[in-house]
Amino acid sequence: MASFSFGAGNARKLATIPLYAAGRLLTLLVPRSRDEWVIGCAVGIGDGALALWEVAAADGRSPVWLVGSAKEAADAAARGIRTVPKHSLRGLWRTARARVVVVTHGFGDVNRYAVSGAFVVQLWHGIPLKRIGVDSPETLRVPGVVAATPAAGAVRGLLRSMYRGAARRIRVIPAASHLVRGRLESAFALPDASVPVTGEPRVDVLSRGSAEDRRVQARAAIGRAVPRGGLSTRFVLYAPTWRDGAVDPAVPTTQEWSHIVDVLRHHDATLLVRSHPLGAGDYTPPFPTDRVHLLGSDLVADVTPLLPGLDALVTDYSSLAFDASLVPLPTLFLAPDVEEYARRRGFYGTYADVAGADWAIDWTQAATQLDAVLGDDAERARRVDRAIALDARVHAFRDGRNAERVYRAILAGTVHDDPREGTG
Repeated sequence: MASFSFGAGNARKLATIPLYAAGRLLTLLVPRSRDEWVIGCAVGIGDGALALWEVAAADGRSPVWLVGSAKEAADAAARGIRTVPKHSLRGLWRTARARVVVVTHGFGDVNRYAVSGAFVVQLWHGIPLKRIGVDSPETLRVPGVVAATPAAGAVRGLLRSMYRGAARRIRVIPAASHLVRGRLESAFALPDASVPVTGEPRVDVLSRGSAEDRRVQARAAIGRAVPRGGLSTRFVLYAPTWRDGAVDPAVPTTQEWSHIVDVLRHHDATLLVRSHPLGAGDYTPPFPTDRVHLLGSDLVADVTPLLPGLDALVTDYSSLAFDASLVPLPTLFLAPDVEEYARRRGFYGTYADVAGADWAIDWTQAATQLDAVLGDDAERARRVDRAIALDARVHAFRDGRNAERVYRAILAGTVHDDPREGTG
């Protein structure tokens, strides 16, 4: 499992300052086209980027998707999406020429060195519970070799300036609600006009069609990714969040694995483990079992469409808890390191605001709670009611048209924002 840390990422960012400067010169010299769009997404062909691409394509546009692998190119081709390798000279040129640049994670979703001057749309990838951007001290973590030197303060100041400078390029970042809007404005240091309350395109899939249809489609997708048994089998998703490259402290012990599998077997359930793509930790049980399957990003790039097919979610600080509230899905919170995580990352509000006061601190407690959710209708109903209440707080729209509203916001924003026009 790949891991990543802000310290290492920031070291690379500092080392490539000359490339950013060269890219800035390129974008000053090269005029942007009138209509061209490029789109990129760190997790592949999915998330809010795909939802927005579909709306743009339906309106007669054909945004180019900047891909980072052969698999992404193949996935895009299967959907009829034009692609260009983002790290190639063509990727640099297409980014430099594009009027609109759409990303979901960061500028590295496209060619990061040619973003300056574009109308940047940052779709982001979930409602933040943990503090992000300039709100989090973790974002400005300096490389380890610098942290203990007198230069640490100056380097941190330079990183802060670079992050704020990058954020100022964002022209639209959609918010799920006014509550979430405040978090995004703070995290990216943006004005109100750049953070419209449109809903998130990435969760449109959780509101389209009937609940029954969404569940059938999600169960079919789960079956394709993890062929185990019939559609009557229950599925539980475990989705721990990223801990800046550190190992997940909730990785089960051998004894906890035994407890988990006993509960799963008793309720004819399967646990799907969705470790963060940048996380670390061994989630393979130390004994043979068909009750636990890994559901990494190599199998399913975008897990959001699968949520209606689940019977429960177990997570810690992941934005999936907010997504699951749209289903609504009973959610269990497993967080053995709340105090440490709050110190390093911080929360918007308190953890109890989302998780309640009964979160589990280890898998022994979490498995016991899961046993109750799968076996007691009253407990399941209580968790569902909690999800519905959370949904009401964080989502302003549930009509499956968030991507359309974002698309209209982009068109409105570019009407009086013409770049220097080239030949197309």
